[in-house]
Amino acid sequence: MPRVAAIDCGTNSIRLLVAELTYRHDGSVDLRDLHREMRIVRLGQGVDATGELAPEALERTREALKAYAIAARRKGVERLRMVATSATRDASNRDEFFTMTRELLGTEAEVITGEEEARLSFTGAVGEQDPDDGPFLVVDVGGGSTELVLGTWNGREADVWASHSVDIGCVRLTERVLRSDPPTADELAEAERVAVRTLEPAFEAVDVSRAGRWIGLAGTITTLSAIAQDLPEYDSERIHLSTLSRDDLDTVVRDLLAADRAMRAAIPVMHPGRVDVIGGGALIVRVLAEQIAQRGGPADPLVVSEHDILDGIALSLA
Repeated sequence: MPRVAAIDCGTNSIRLLVAELTYRHDGSVDLRDLHREMRIVRLGQGVDATGELAPEALERTREALKAYAIAARRKGVERLRMVATSATRDASNRDEFFTMTRELLGTEAEVITGEEEARLSFTGAVGEQDPDDGPFLVVDVGGGSTELVLGTWNGREADVWASHSVDIGCVRLTERVLRSDPPTADELAEAERVAVRTLEPAFEAVDVSRAGRWIGLAGTITTLSAIAQDLPEYDSERIHLSTLSRDDLDTVVRDLLAADRAMRAAIPVMHPGRVDVIGGGALIVRVLAEQIAQRGGPADPLVVSEHDILDGIALSLA
């Protein structure tokens, strides 16, 4: 049973999954987790304004990759794949990033398109779903981009019908608009207008009314679920496949946007690296729920998944 490692380097966080692949007689593949880890490195810090990866962001990423390379070796990993998303697509000095990844991992980081990112996220997200509950709409709210992908799952493989990625995420929206602490009413109104306008092409490309269930991925959404459940600490097992009603979502988002930094930092499940950007991410999720409902999609409840693009990357190595 081969062991593989998947690394997802996003705008805000970098994550590692080490897993063991098990092949079934019907051709499907199961993943057995050996190690999952997430670090907030804010690689996309300032990219929206400067067009470059900041030196301190690159150094934070370097330290994380050093640790991930050691973990992969200790677990006996045979194959490794790293994908890099929005921040590196946009940076003028991305060659510095690629040189670093080659030196530390011995393999090239792949800058994937938004469509490929959505496909991998969808594959990772739907693997535990009942095919009869589909078609599925998977929404991935990251630091620099948001993906919508629609498709089906037959128990062995995914069939993606449509997908679209737009350049809005918790880091981008916070840096562009939500500069006050807490945000002012004018900033919140502007942020909502920006979110609605930026997400419009995704809704034009993906017919959400065809979906029977929607599934939310990534740290903003999993954190919202943890807050709604009033967990004393972040608990992946209780968050994975939990559901978030529209009423609970609206309450959590409202409270986060009204809170100042100290109040957000005091929330037990809040990762320190999300304190400054969770409000922007939460606002995007609320706009998504509103728009999906208005367009005849399955806006209530939202199914929250801890399995996402990492699992899709690992499965791609099978």
